[in-house]
Amino acid sequence: MLSGTNRGVSSSGPLGRRRAGFTLIELLIVMAIVSIIVSIAVPLYQKSIIRTKESVLRNNLFTLRTLIDEYTYDKQKAPQTLEDLKEAGYLRQIPMDPITGSTTSWRIIMEDGMTSASQTEPGIFDVRSGSDKKSLEGTAYNEW
Repeated sequence: MLSGTNRGVSSSGPLGRRRAGFTLIELLIVMAIVSIIVSIAVPLYQKSIIRTKESVLRNNLFTLRTLIDEYTYDKQKAPQTLEDLKEAGYLRQIPMDPITGSTTSWRIIMEDGMTSASQTEPGIFDVRSGSDKKSLEGTAYNEW
């Protein structure tokens, strides 16, 4: 019979101890898988941030345009600045242009003097983003 110290093949290391940890090839495979997942996830995340900013821009433009129309209807003249909307109580604060990150970058389009409600004081007809970047659809933000 065999003695109890040397039974069959052992999976221990050269000195009888079991090796702990991962081999270099295992670590490289895991790092490759992680880098592939990150390279897929980061662009998707960045696009979702841009989509969110575009949605906020659409909402802010809709709100500003609606309030400009309400102000013009109520006062019988268009506002001269966005601050007029704030001072008259139509806005608590001027919304931020999410593309530029500023409340002062809005591009104001003044109405033509001949078509204005008050021909002596033409005011704001429309408002657009101050950014010159293009949207995910390919149109410029300042054309929305």
